[in-house]
Amino acid sequence: MKKESDFFDRPKVRKTLLAMFVVSFIVLLVSDFFVHKHSYFYWDGLPVFNAVFGLVGSLSLVLIAKYLRPLIMREEEYYD
Repeated sequence: MKKESDFFDRPKVRKTLLAMFVVSFIVLLVSDFFVHKHSYFYWDGLPVFNAVFGLVGSLSLVLIAKYLRPLIMREEEYYD
């Protein structure tokens, strides 16, 4: 049986989306240096703090979920 190709499986589309992501990421990081922030704490006003904080938070959630999965995982027929 022939697998039907999805729009996002095309290599050209993937390259274009990746390039768009990288360009938007760079534009947002550079624009962070030109925006005045009204921060309460010192570290909250540092450039790219929010990006680094979001990245660390997301990676932490993924790693915590990875190690919690075996503790809360149920058998496949658990709810049957």
